[in-house]
Amino acid sequence: MYIDHPLLAKNEIEYREYQVRIARACLQASTLVVLPTGMGKTVIALLIIAEVLRKKGPKVLFMAPTKPLVEQHAEFLNRFLNYDGKISVLTGEVTPRKRAVLWQESAIIVSTPQVVKNDLEAGRISLDGINLAIFDEAHRAVGEYSYVYIGELCKKRKILRMGMTASPGSEASKIMEVCRNLGIENIEIRSKYDPDVAPYAHDIKIEWVRVQMPKGYESLVKHLKEAYRTYIRELKAFGLLKGKPPSVVGAKDLIVLGEKLREEVKNRRHTSLYRAMTLQAAAMKLNHAIELAETQGIEALREYMEKLIADAKKPRASKADKEVLKNENVKVAIEIMKDLAVQHPKLEKVVEIVSEQLRTKPESRIIVFTHYRDTAELVTSFLSRLEGVRPVRFVGQASRGEHKGMRQREQVEVVKKFRAGAYNVLVATSVAEEGLDIPATDLVVFYEPIPSEIRTIQRRGRTGRKGPGRVVILITKRTRDEAYYWSSRRKEKKMHAQLMRLKEELKKIARGEVAMDMALEVSIVRDTKKTEKRVQTTLFDFFNDCEDCNAIYVDYREANSGVVEELESLGMSTVLIPLSVGDYLISKDVCVERKNAADFASSIIDGRLFEQAKKIKEEYQKPLIIVEGNIEEACARISRNAFFGALASLLVDYSMPVIFTKNCAETAQLIASIARRERAEGRMPRLRVDKKKMNIDERIRYVVEGLPNISSIMAERLLQRFGTVRAIANASEGELKSVRGIGDKTAKEILRVLTTKYGDEEDESRG
Repeated sequence: MYIDHPLLAKNEIEYREYQVRIARACLQASTLVVLPTGMGKTVIALLIIAEVLRKKGPKVLFMAPTKPLVEQHAEFLNRFLNYDGKISVLTGEVTPRKRAVLWQESAIIVSTPQVVKNDLEAGRISLDGINLAIFDEAHRAVGEYSYVYIGELCKKRKILRMGMTASPGSEASKIMEVCRNLGIENIEIRSKYDPDVAPYAHDIKIEWVRVQMPKGYESLVKHLKEAYRTYIRELKAFGLLKGKPPSVVGAKDLIVLGEKLREEVKNRRHTSLYRAMTLQAAAMKLNHAIELAETQGIEALREYMEKLIADAKKPRASKADKEVLKNENVKVAIEIMKDLAVQHPKLEKVVEIVSEQLRTKPESRIIVFTHYRDTAELVTSFLSRLEGVRPVRFVGQASRGEHKGMRQREQVEVVKKFRAGAYNVLVATSVAEEGLDIPATDLVVFYEPIPSEIRTIQRRGRTGRKGPGRVVILITKRTRDEAYYWSSRRKEKKMHAQLMRLKEELKKIARGEVAMDMALEVSIVRDTKKTEKRVQTTLFDFFNDCEDCNAIYVDYREANSGVVEELESLGMSTVLIPLSVGDYLISKDVCVERKNAADFASSIIDGRLFEQAKKIKEEYQKPLIIVEGNIEEACARISRNAFFGALASLLVDYSMPVIFTKNCAETAQLIASIARRERAEGRMPRLRVDKKKMNIDERIRYVVEGLPNISSIMAERLLQRFGTVRAIANASEGELKSVRGIGDKTAKEILRVLTTKYGDEEDESRG
């Protein structure tokens, strides 16, 4: 079936129900359209343009961030619109005088927003007569980007507006900022799972390939990290970066700190601030060096360090360069680096993955995304040695040192050759994520995960357009690769939750039930509570997949306790995550609940202590409680009988040791000692056994653990009581409740899962 419209080419535009529905909604109110890459946002724009031209006539303004994308949109409109009016392309290559003429005589203007803003400010053009304004890649409508200025003018003139994006961001404030700046009144969001989209969506298989950091790299990274912590500790001594242990301070924290310091320097000259600025800059450089070593390889690090050394020798060398190079740990790292010749195993994996794809499907098109140009050149060089592989480097316009950029015409030419098959592998930086009509690919390789959900979605959307796609993400074990991967996953889930929440709030705004500011506040508060629960589930799925989970997992609320910082100083690796029970997950059996003395006393009085003990005991075989601080002073208001009665109950009823420590240093020492003992016995912090390596008993337990609210301990109790999975499935509510730890709610939930027909619940929720 094709869409029949007087202003559309006959038998050209396939009829898709979701596109038609979204287009209708966009014609009713200014709308933000959030749709996966490759699902036809431009087609929806075409439908809206055709109807606006039919009912209201010209003009239409269609904006996109880059010249190649502008030209592609114009080509698309020329091909599929059956309309006599003139379609003009306005970019910086067209003279201002010519642009003014084209603006007046054109029915449809396809332009970059920078050009439109410049011409509006110069008075060469006006928005009078514009009936529709389309903002492609609408997530850019924040800060000082040109979309913000144009959007404000469009709102004042009550011009119908449409924003298009695959990913507006995960923060409610960012999404709302986009909506405010463009005057959005409605959000139309679809995923590939929505019933009206599903028939047209192709599966994308996502694989995570974990590689081990090569021998020698770990020592190198260890010295770089120690140097990094040195500067973070000194910054903290200045009273900066409060509330975060050195290991948790990242590039974002340092960037924010740098902005604050520069602002402070403007207001008051103070010698200590200049020292702090040097430390901040040195920490930024080391943070970058660590990232290169962990995620890119020795060649990228070597080139960076050599440049750093060369810059430090210049007459006007920065203090930060000199500061980094005089650090003893950096000196040791440089010596280690000199002797390292082994390439990062990611290179070998890329070669292996690309070779296998082209061996099984020779006509494949592949994109390898890398964060850095140096890596793109290295990967291109390695792939070019393989028979049948025709790789090409694909980077942005700017030239940096010896690395020349690509002009937009060159980029367009490469894309054409890639489509035609002259090249079959595109080794690209972020320039290929958006703004270019790159043809559908069979395989996308992430050389490294990226923490941005927007960029992750855009990269992934380069495959699975016309058929099933495949994404392979390379992750170096026990490095920031793992943190970046999880960060993007979490943000993406949060983004969809925020959008659905915001969509409902916008409906209330439209009905006059609530003000926009209040809707935003409600959206943020509600979503924050829900996000913690979602993160808990998906996070454990991620860590269960990890083959080398040697870290201590720490509840994120413990970040400011001082214990995390002490653990890092003892050489222990920590990962901050939300834990449903306990504060420090040391192994699959051992979990620690840490309480300061005052909280321990309060929890005895209000009864929270035993409720927490019950929950942690249900989850872990060997839980323990650490009470930190002056217990005599804290428990002065509790009778001795109550105090010792609570201890007796924990020890006898819950088999839970209670250990008292003086301070966070002692707490960390104890946790580290337990962790080393568990590691020596081969016990890692995994929650469920790897499905691929189970015996029959483990598989049975795994199935039972999948029931609602059933931990490994509860699964064991159920199996001891009923013997088989089938017997559990046939048990009545009363029989289930006979198992210790299963109450009314859990029993009902288990029965609902076991007895509800697949698909019924989904249908009910829609109705």
